[in-house]
Amino acid sequence: MSRWKKLLLILGVLLLASQIPFAYRRYKLGQLNAAIQQINSQRTDVSGDLLVEYKGVVHVHSFLGGHSKGGFREIISAAQANKIDFVVMTEHALSEFDTATMTLKGLHGGVLFINGNEINTGSGRLLIIPGDELEMLGSFSTVEQIERRPERNLLQVVAYPEEFKRWDSQTYEGVEVYNVFTNAREINPVAMFFDGLWSYRSYPHLLFANFYGRPTANLNLWDQSIAGSGRRLVALAGNDSHANIGFELMDSTGKRLLGLQLDPYERSFRLVRMHVVTPLVHDHVLKPDRLLAAISAGNCFIGFDIFGDTTGFRYGAIDGNESKIMGDEITLDDEVRLSASLPVAGQIVLLKDGAVIQETANTRSMEYVAKERGSYRVEAYLPQLGKPVGEQPWIISNPIYVR
Repeated sequence: MSRWKKLLLILGVLLLASQIPFAYRRYKLGQLNAAIQQINSQRTDVSGDLLVEYKGVVHVHSFLGGHSKGGFREIISAAQANKIDFVVMTEHALSEFDTATMTLKGLHGGVLFINGNEINTGSGRLLIIPGDELEMLGSFSTVEQIERRPERNLLQVVAYPEEFKRWDSQTYEGVEVYNVFTNAREINPVAMFFDGLWSYRSYPHLLFANFYGRPTANLNLWDQSIAGSGRRLVALAGNDSHANIGFELMDSTGKRLLGLQLDPYERSFRLVRMHVVTPLVHDHVLKPDRLLAAISAGNCFIGFDIFGDTTGFRYGAIDGNESKIMGDEITLDDEVRLSASLPVAGQIVLLKDGAVIQETANTRSMEYVAKERGSYRVEAYLPQLGKPVGEQPWIISNPIYVR
């Protein structure tokens, strides 16, 4: 055998050997997919309680503010395909025109759309929801300027909290503790390329599992901000949907000839969702004011529904005649009984002021008697999904504030 043939043979063997980890990861994604199907088949829906639950996505962009070519029709179609109830649009604010007024708002295709803006202040980024009460937000560039605005019936959420510099401000009422784009920045592009070659065709949505991780730093910032200020702060997850990752080849008329979209809205909306719970009333039709009031109050939880439908999770508290749900305050007279329930068996972790105080494994429910004041929240895990996904949160609740 000639020297060049030997060299080519060695290179071929090395190339094949380098693909073994990616072939194995494809095999693991197949196992994960089967485990998720098994989990969804074991669900038991909550019935008999006096709550109604809505699921949707927050932090969505269209073509309006740049950074995306996504159209309204694509967004509506993706929401319908995912069978979600609401979408919160957060268009990038521009000084030239009012993107919040121009974006999707109201009912479209049976889905409720809330219009909003993402603004870049001197101290970080804020999501302003709804966005049509402040015109030309692009001209308000600092947190201080926003604080001086007379309108206060807005939900203002710290986006990308790792970059925010004004935690002493009273402007914000919420924190985006998880953001898909921020998490995706941890991706090793070379590894993702080969993962895509092996797994994109069969498990495009589950490629998310290869980089998803608990947002520990942001959760700590949120917990510390609550403890330091004594305020109630709602935690949200942001899909940060742009549908702008991929490539395409167009002809001179703008017709697409060839392309690959890695983050279409339909897939982005599957990854993580906000689940909002509200008291059951005679007219439980979802309305903008009712939805925003529940989100602002923290009557909601973050569900990584890609790993199993989180619908039906409940977290509440009872003390004497008081009965509260996540996001609410409850008075500590003698003791407060906290309870959480899952639609499938899993691990339930209870945290007080950000510190773990109780863990229960392989269970659908948890109870804890709180005798101290503080903010108590829940994280749920599905160890049966295996590593690494089973070690990451499946559900992150908002706290119950024991006062």
